[in-house]
Amino acid sequence: MDEMTVVVTGASRGIGRSVAAAFAAEAAHVVACARDEEALDDLADELAEAGGTIRTERADVRDEFDMERLMELAARQSRPIDVLVACAAVNHGTPGEMPTAEESYARFDDTMRTNVRGVFAAVKEAVPHMADDARVLIPSESVAREARAGMGVYAVSKAADEALARGFSADLSQTVGVVDPGPVATELTGGEGRDADDIAPMFVWAATEADADDLDGEILDHRTWKNATR
Repeated sequence: MDEMTVVVTGASRGIGRSVAAAFAAEAAHVVACARDEEALDDLADELAEAGGTIRTERADVRDEFDMERLMELAARQSRPIDVLVACAAVNHGTPGEMPTAEESYARFDDTMRTNVRGVFAAVKEAVPHMADDARVLIPSESVAREARAGMGVYAVSKAADEALARGFSADLSQTVGVVDPGPVATELTGGEGRDADDIAPMFVWAATEADADDLDGEILDHRTWKNATR
């Protein structure tokens, strides 16, 4: 992967952090962003100790100008962007305890601005800098398709992300798809689920080995990955 340029948003924690580390371990040119600069510095130091390298940048997916600068930087660092993993997301409540009708307007607006508009901005600003065979991976989970009580606007945002993936897939020549690793133990899920480090290789596989036709406009789930990599 030493010729591959990978951009990961939301790399300060959870899935984004593990995915950025996984690509860096494979010698990809990784440019990772988040709002928490201190956490990004910790990630870079951790990877340096393990012999990997990564370029970290403080950037907010809610700010399209930050995304524009980030994508320009990534392309200028080496070559066109080969992979974008749009991991940045928030959940302002406790999973299972967020009735939709009780969500505040402030929580609704920031969740949608981060989780949906943030994905839109990341992909939109990456497009001019993407390789012809680039892949865009958008993490999601079953709550986007299967109603669960108390998941509030977070579930709405994941459903919207999947709609964005389908829209970009239809309009772009590059491959755009959803990666659903199942429940992952992050702050967004209240710490319930698989370890993020254990599912990070699924994103590397989706970016490099999965059939493009199976990914483009589709949802690759944990079972598909496991069956393909037995």
